[in-house]
Parts: sequence; structure tokens; C-alpha cells
Amino acid sequence: MEFFLSCSPGRKRDFSPVLWSQYFESMEDVVVENETGKDTFRIYKSGLEGPVLLLLHGGGHSALSWAVFTSAIISRIQCRIVALDLRGHGETKVRNPEDLSAETMAKDVGSVVEALYGDLPPPIMLIGHSMGGAIAVHTAVANLLPSLLGLCMIDVVEGTAMDALNSMQNFLRSRPKTFKSLENAIEWSVKSGQIRNLESARVSMVGQVKQCEEAASPECPKAIVEGIIEEEEEEDEDEEGGGSVNKRKKEDDTETKKEHLYTWRIELAKTEKYWDGWFRGLSNLFLSCPTPKLLLLAGVDRLDKDLTIGQMQGKFQMQVLPQCGHAVHEDAPDKVAEAVATFLIRHRFTEPIGGFQCVFPAC
Repeated sequence: MEFFLSCSPGRKRDFSPVLWSQYFESMEDVVVENETGKDTFRIYKSGLEGPVLLLLHGGGHSALSWAVFTSAIISRIQCRIVALDLRGHGETKVRNPEDLSAETMAKDVGSVVEALYGDLPPPIMLIGHSMGGAIAVHTAVANLLPSLLGLCMIDVVEGTAMDALNSMQNFLRSRPKTFKSLENAIEWSVKSGQIRNLESARVSMVGQVKQCEEAASPECPKAIVEGIIEEEEEEDEDEEGGGSVNKRKKEDDTETKKEHLYTWRIELAKTEKYWDGWFRGLSNLFLSCPTPKLLLLAGVDRLDKDLTIGQMQGKFQMQVLPQCGHAVHEDAPDKVAEAVATFLIRHRFTEPIGGFQCVFPAC
């Protein structure tokens, strides 16, 4: 009976946004100067000692996608977290946000580390998800981080990524263009399966969307995205023969038009010319990195030929985390933290804390 009550469909979930400060200890805007001016990169930090885990998010996401993972890893090992909003994403402000080439973004990572630590950076492990995983590899291959300890890619494999590029525009077109509130955006992300973990979605989606300056501005078309909850409730009322459905819908529309809408912070469809450069040749670039390497995947079917051979030759450690979507570190932050912590301890890069016990995976 208790199980039935706790799982009853009538129970409302909380889709309200959560602040970054619930998960990170501090936030900083790092100014990078060069001959043409200044760029400002947003970072979120936690931890005081141990190696730096430099976290690079996927396309369209932000540093906030690492929030729940940060809490999980900090409680397991001695480490410092630096989660970075890449150019064109989150709260980072650069003069040319449209330039999302692998070379430019890799240089950004090196410049931010130099601005933070000068000529004597601490030991750094690069961890990247999807696009961020590709940028991590490009950064490592270009030798932009002299103190690099290790490299971790999360759910990015050249073969799978290149195959997926053909359908990427269709996927992007299928997403809502606007949301009537942050709650609505968070709810969509969970119910669509983009992020399968509500706790992570509540902090992460804040970095993916922004408030429109005007409801009818060009980047925020007038098309209103109805709340998913409201749609479900309307269906229920309709079944009961409720004649108030249309009336309430009109009231909702009027109310929504008075509010500021939310839209995506970055138009990923316009970045298509860079996609090939992120992923082509990635497997061999990853295998060529001399540092210890970890590959975390949502499914073993994602492995391409080069990585399969490399894995059989023991060139990197791999772990498959089933029952996850593409945003593995958001869907299963504790499992990802466990895998990363075990990897770092195994290579004697850090020490466990809080009684954390390593469980070395078979592969």
C-alpha cells in the first residue's frame, strides 16, 4: 500500500530551479586577455586540495551539468573541481561566440588554465562529455596543459558521433523553441528524456536556457510552449466532460504572453559547420594521448573499430554505465563519480576520503 501511494500518478514532482551554490563552493569569471581584447569565461569551483578535475560540458549544455557529479566526487576523493562554460555557452562572454572550432575551444581551455594558475598549474585531469569530450582530446593532443594527469571522455565515440550528425538537425528542430518558464523547461528536459535525473535537471537547465528580452523578439518566436503538466490536466478534465478546458487554455495563453519566455542560450543548428571538426579522427587522437585514459559509455554498442582494438590492447580503461541516456554524468552522477574516483586512486593521483572503497571494474 505504501509503495502504491508513493508512486501514484497524482503525485506532483517539483520542477523548480535550484541554484548553483547548492553544489559548487564558488563561482568566478576568468578574464582572458589577448592582442584583440578580453574574453570572460564563467567557472564554478569546489575543493581545496588534490588534482584539478577540469570539466567540459556537451554542446548546448553548461558547466552546471556537472553540479550533482561535483557533490558526488568531492565526497569520495581529495580533488578540486573547475567546471567551465565553453564559449558560446552558459554565462561565458566572448567577442566571437560563433567560433566553436575545436582549435579555438581547445585554446580557450589552455588560456583559462593559464589565467587561473600561471606558469605552475597543478596536476589536471580533463573530463569531457560529448562535444566537451572531443574538446578535451583536442586540448590534450595540442599539449595545451603541460600538467595533464589523465583524460576522460564521457559517451563520445567518433563512429557513433559521425553517424549521428546526419540526424542532428532533425533532433534540434524537434525541440520546443520556447518555454513559458524555467519550470516548464526543466519539466520538458525530464519528460523528453534529455536528462533522466530530475535533481540534475533542476540545476542544469538554468544553464541551457535564457530569458527572452521580448516575447516577440526574433530569437523567441510567438509560438508558446504549453506546460506539459497543464496539458495532462486538460486531458483529464476533458475526459470528465469539462467545458472549462478551452476557457482555461485561453486564460493560460493570455497569462503566458504577459510573461517573459525562455529560449535556448545557443542555437546549436547554426554550429553545424564545426561538428565534423569536433569528431573526425577523434578515436585515434584519443588513443595517441600518452596520459592514462578513461572512456565512460552509456552502451557498449557505441564502440567503433579503432576504440575496440585499442581497448583490447589495454590502451585505456573503459566502463559501461547502462540505463543511462546520453547525459551519463547527469543521469548517473554517483556511478560516474565512482568510476572517476576509482581511476584516479588506481593511478595514485589522489587519496580516497570519507571511507570511499574502490571497486575496480573488470574492463
